[in-house]
Amino acid sequence: MAPVKVTKICCIGAGYVGGPTCAVIALKCPHIQVTIVDLNQARVDAWNSPDFQLPIYEPGLEDVVRGCRGRNLFFSTDVDKGIREADLIFVSVNTPTKKSGVGAGFAADLNYVESATRRIAAVATSSKIVVEKSTVPCRTAESMRTILEANSKAGCRFDILSNPEFLAEGTAISDLFAPDRVLIGSLQTQEGKDACASLAEVYANWVPRERILTVGLWSSELSKLAANAMLAQRISSVNALSAICEATGANIEEVANAVGYDSRIGPKFLRASVGFGGSCFQKDILNLVYLSESLHLPQVAAYWRQVVEMNEYQKARFSKTVVDTLFNTITGKHLAVLGFAFKADTGDTRESAAITLVRDFLLERAYVTIYDPKVEEAQIWQDLQEALPTTPLETIKKHVTISHSALDACKQKEAIVIATEWKEFKEIDWQTVYDQMSKPAFVFDGRMILDVEKLKTIGFTVKVIGRGDRL
Repeated sequence: MAPVKVTKICCIGAGYVGGPTCAVIALKCPHIQVTIVDLNQARVDAWNSPDFQLPIYEPGLEDVVRGCRGRNLFFSTDVDKGIREADLIFVSVNTPTKKSGVGAGFAADLNYVESATRRIAAVATSSKIVVEKSTVPCRTAESMRTILEANSKAGCRFDILSNPEFLAEGTAISDLFAPDRVLIGSLQTQEGKDACASLAEVYANWVPRERILTVGLWSSELSKLAANAMLAQRISSVNALSAICEATGANIEEVANAVGYDSRIGPKFLRASVGFGGSCFQKDILNLVYLSESLHLPQVAAYWRQVVEMNEYQKARFSKTVVDTLFNTITGKHLAVLGFAFKADTGDTRESAAITLVRDFLLERAYVTIYDPKVEEAQIWQDLQEALPTTPLETIKKHVTISHSALDACKQKEAIVIATEWKEFKEIDWQTVYDQMSKPAFVFDGRMILDVEKLKTIGFTVKVIGRGDRL
């Protein structure tokens, strides 16, 4: 049986992965019809909005959608039609960490993956290639295959592939245009290899063949978790060193720069900060922890768990630095938190360090003003409510103000906390900010983006993560 020539693709899930990935496929493959389906009407409406007010912010995404929406890229809530018509189906639904039951706090919740898989089996009237795009634990594809085969109609066969995404939010479109690699995992049967070749043919429209890696199904699933775990491990390693730097008077930027010159290590992901966030790092490491424990590998589980614990320690340490520096109390004091997204160039707040910082400040009974150029107000309130589940939203709103500019957020404050590395925070008129602040005026740079000497010359007391006060 020769590989199927893909002419119609359906993606189940119009979120951070499915939306950008399949929009780029549509742009690069004008001969393939791509339909992205989602049960969330509001989200689909946003993807279809006439003024391109898309549901997610990602630099370059609007241009991609403008280039092919209505031509060979479609967004719909008609999941069944999308499934029926497609040759190849991406399953790109959310896989959050379980909040209850077996594996709560560590294991991935595969409810949406199973629902999507069962829907495919119920609706499909012809053979399909089903591609696992969501980040999932090892051997999830096996479960999907079992469900599909148990429920398939006569004459329908399903081939399962794993095709994890390696996107970084903020650079997702450039990552998709020129990926380091495209990883496709399949069963090592002839049918599996043929399905793999069909998907590889889609990517080969713009990705060099040598960057399309074909591996076994289980290796592909584990590679995604491994990549994120190792990136997060580097961040936690440099953050651990930043604590030593603060205690000794060393400078983490100088240390990281020196270490990064070693060609075996390299400079990437060696930037200390208030902590990593986002939808993947913590979730994937906890997944790896749970997997290790399930496989009776407690030492391996403890090793990876420490990466997350160091990240939590870094956030707590930074909050404590703010309190200690402000004369050991921030009760009743007014603080500005600049940035709420987990990183610059995205509106995503999942696991953002800023949420933890604001929560800690509120527990100290401080007043906090938040400014972020891309995060919606409703999202900030939702995140704070989840961070403080026993505190009514009305009570939170008495202590939190959301501002619409950095300058406004900083007015009449005793301290400013940089929580996200937005470029505009480097370019603030810091003299004006200083003139309008209570004195002494403090700045806490959790992202190492500010010109410290310039701020000190203006009159600020500046604390930077990973930089000690000793000479």
